[in-house]
Amino acid sequence: MIGTEQYTDKYIMERMEIMSKVAVVYWSGTGNTAAMATAVAEGAQEKGAEVSLMFCGEFGAERMDDFEAVAFGCPSMGSEQLEEGDFEPMFTACEGKLAGKKIALFGSYGWGDGEWMRSWEDTCRSDGAVFACDSVICREAPDEDALSDCKALGAALA
Repeated sequence: MIGTEQYTDKYIMERMEIMSKVAVVYWSGTGNTAAMATAVAEGAQEKGAEVSLMFCGEFGAERMDDFEAVAFGCPSMGSEQLEEGDFEPMFTACEGKLAGKKIALFGSYGWGDGEWMRSWEDTCRSDGAVFACDSVICREAPDEDALSDCKALGAALA
């Protein structure tokens, strides 16, 4: 039985799952993107991640290093763009921390064809972000399929 305790401790340590820290950061005006954010958080939690669900005013570039992965959620506003008052300034400040960061994007829209998401994805790719999965968008309120996709997005980040 020599070394059994060491083997047991090593065995246990090697097999312990390291809980990832995931931030789900969003802006929502009507509640649609908030519902999506909640589903993203649930999906990450179900995979064992420690999740912080935050309105965009609670997050900034100084917090990017606190998380292994970040999901950003924002609806399309105006002429297919991010919300300009709160979300876009926060996101722009975070861009310098996206290189090599595991991220995912989600949001809802009421018109257009999702151009805002394609533009947002291009920006993130240019910044060097690593996408955990495809982005999730839905028209207006998320249905069961969209919420399921959001949970899968969260799971991919965990």
